[in-house]
Amino acid sequence: MALSFKPIKPLLQTGGKGGSGFFSFLGLGIGVLLLLCSVQMYINIQQLLKEGSIRKNGYDYISITKPITNATMGQPEKSLFTQQDIDGLKANPLIDNVSPLIPNDFRVMLSAGDVVPFRTDMFLETLDNDFLDTLPPSFTWQPGQQTLPIILSSDFFEIYNVFAPGQNLPQISKETAGGMVVHVHCEGNNNSEVFYGRIVAFSDRVNSVLVPKAFLSWANEKFGKNKGVASSRLFIKTRDANNTELLKFFDSKGYKLNKDKTLLGRNKIVIQGIFSALGIFGLLVVILALLLFSFYLQLVIARSKDNLQLLLTIGYSPKWLGSNFSRRFVPMYLVIVFGALLATQLMQWAFHQFVMYNRPELSSVVHWSVISIAVILILLSVITNYRLVKKLLYKLYSIE
Repeated sequence: MALSFKPIKPLLQTGGKGGSGFFSFLGLGIGVLLLLCSVQMYINIQQLLKEGSIRKNGYDYISITKPITNATMGQPEKSLFTQQDIDGLKANPLIDNVSPLIPNDFRVMLSAGDVVPFRTDMFLETLDNDFLDTLPPSFTWQPGQQTLPIILSSDFFEIYNVFAPGQNLPQISKETAGGMVVHVHCEGNNNSEVFYGRIVAFSDRVNSVLVPKAFLSWANEKFGKNKGVASSRLFIKTRDANNTELLKFFDSKGYKLNKDKTLLGRNKIVIQGIFSALGIFGLLVVILALLLFSFYLQLVIARSKDNLQLLLTIGYSPKWLGSNFSRRFVPMYLVIVFGALLATQLMQWAFHQFVMYNRPELSSVVHWSVISIAVILILLSVITNYRLVKKLLYKLYSIE
């Protein structure tokens, strides 16, 4: 016949209503809430940064340059990337590939003929096709071809439409621009030639006027100064443009990056540090609360010493008493931890609905790892409580 703990329960309540018990449960609740909220916010940051930039085939593409200061002005060689610089970047395991933007080494003038009375000096650049966000089949060129395909930066196009009315120029839609023919005047090395450029695509990634690499290699050789063309800007292909280790590597080299693509990554270092500190603080509060509760249990058992010794004398085993005595606190642990988990769920729902406006990369439900941590904390609390009570009762039994 199983023994009932109910008849002897009043014998173990001596000294049970102490302030240490209340403060230990309160501290445990605060610590668990801080820990769960910090873990969930840390996960939110990771998910936001994972989708934080324009990607192609799972990669991020960012441009880097060397800074220009008063000391380096007039010394273009100090702002250009050497082959050694490029090889050093490719050697970094966080960088999958590097492509220099090769500029023109000759004079280029752009005009729109009679359609738009617009004429200006312009620059041309080329980039490996793998780094382009839009690559139409027509973006090719062969020697002897007079039609020159152009990929224009969307930002450059918007800039033109902003200043056009002030210069008495017509604003142009992208559809119209795609059907227009512009004259590309190339001059240099005692040669000149006019090509008929067509805008075949717009790029949201590269702020430049891009032409096929075959054309610019040929044109630099024909119109250029024949002394080699170095690049002042590189494009980096990486799995994560916001990787903090990658950003630290660029900082150590003194390179400047596209801040729009890496702004979240730079903030990530600070934000993750804050939530990591909060998580560690919450864990410390949980540990301190468990220690305070251990003192509370020692106080309860010490004040119930005479009654416990009587129960042990008449045949109750320390294991049975410890198991049933510890079971009294299990509901309190469940209420505290699941209450903190519910509060974390409400916080995550409010964060997703009202702060992030239902961004698809986030979820209104807490991450499974947060639920796992809550379950682990319940098991840790119960096991710690049981082992402590059992140890104290066996100590009391040995004294008896």
